[in-house]
Amino acid sequence: MVCMDIITGGVTAAKGFQAASTAAGIKYQGRADMAMVFSEVPAVSAGTFTRNVVKAAPVKWDREVVETERCAQAVVINAGIANAGTGAEGMAYCKRTAETGGSLLDISARQVLVASTGVIGMQLPMEKLEAGIREMAPNLSGSLESGHQASCAIMTTDTKPKEVAVIFEVDGKMVTVGGMCKGSGMIHPNMCTMLSFVTTDIAISKELLQEALREDVEDTYNMVSVDGDTSTNDTVLLLANGMAGNTEIREKDGNYRKFQEALHYVNAALARKIAADGEGATALFEAKVIHADTKEHAKVLAKSVVSSSLSKAAIYGHDSNWGRFLCAMGYSGVEFDPEAVELFFQSKAGRIQIYKDGVSTDYSEEEAARILSEDEVTFLADMKMGDEKAVAWGCDLTYDYVKINADYRS
Repeated sequence: MVCMDIITGGVTAAKGFQAASTAAGIKYQGRADMAMVFSEVPAVSAGTFTRNVVKAAPVKWDREVVETERCAQAVVINAGIANAGTGAEGMAYCKRTAETGGSLLDISARQVLVASTGVIGMQLPMEKLEAGIREMAPNLSGSLESGHQASCAIMTTDTKPKEVAVIFEVDGKMVTVGGMCKGSGMIHPNMCTMLSFVTTDIAISKELLQEALREDVEDTYNMVSVDGDTSTNDTVLLLANGMAGNTEIREKDGNYRKFQEALHYVNAALARKIAADGEGATALFEAKVIHADTKEHAKVLAKSVVSSSLSKAAIYGHDSNWGRFLCAMGYSGVEFDPEAVELFFQSKAGRIQIYKDGVSTDYSEEEAARILSEDEVTFLADMKMGDEKAVAWGCDLTYDYVKINADYRS
């Protein structure tokens, strides 16, 4: 295990990263709705993107830039309009955004990434967006507060900003990994609407940076499900500017593994924050599968449970109806022996076994309800089949989820 410290901050915690935000009036009134992240020097870039066949224009722009350019230096983000389902005009607006940002920051447009979140099918009001970029560029700051304000500006139906940062040592140099994300509804990533921006001052090759991100996404963001809908805009961007001063990581050595662990902590923390802030949610719903025969089976089982509407509704009602959870495991496609599985609920209020040897245990419904009444609840399935495990995160399903999504465009 790498020795790391959790520190205050987000995207500006690492050396050389700055941020700004502004109220451009793109859709929301009276609140910031645009953010910019900037690296003082070119940063090696990596990214993962939605697997939805319908991809937003910013996803197409970023994927092409990340794949063809070694470095990026800025990200321009807007909330309120997704720039998805907008055709050639939407793609042209990505280029125009990058060109505007590039000219103001004195960098190439090919070093500017873009991200959008919000309503699908609406064109961006480019005059407002470009005015927002002009407002932000001279106000970029490396302060923790500027990073925090940026995390607030990218929210849509989120109820709280989401950011985290850690620091650890490589080659006698202190390295920082920090990030911010947004996501509350349309969350079922397959790399929701989910956007995550992670920055680090570590020196690392582009190839290893991309590999580290691609592998870690599978065990973090892709293990989240709020509502089963995979967004057109899902994007995770990772920038590494090398300003920590360590010897560049070019192979999978101990330093690479240290970075992997730090990156995993940041991504997992952000993923949990997304799940906990699901639209209308009152509780983080975690599913842990242990002693599975394969890692993939463990992941499928855990994801099936947190994606189940009936299981999510049971969490909301503090109802220990274990049949719903076992049912979700049963239709996951993974073969297992229901007679051998053991099931538990746990939270900071305690732990209780609810199912063993194919039948319900003689548990107290009152104690189970008390355990399920906490704001973080875990369902644990012991498969008794092997040594593999996985964790997935979701949230409860409430009346407010329907209310929020019934009038999202109004």
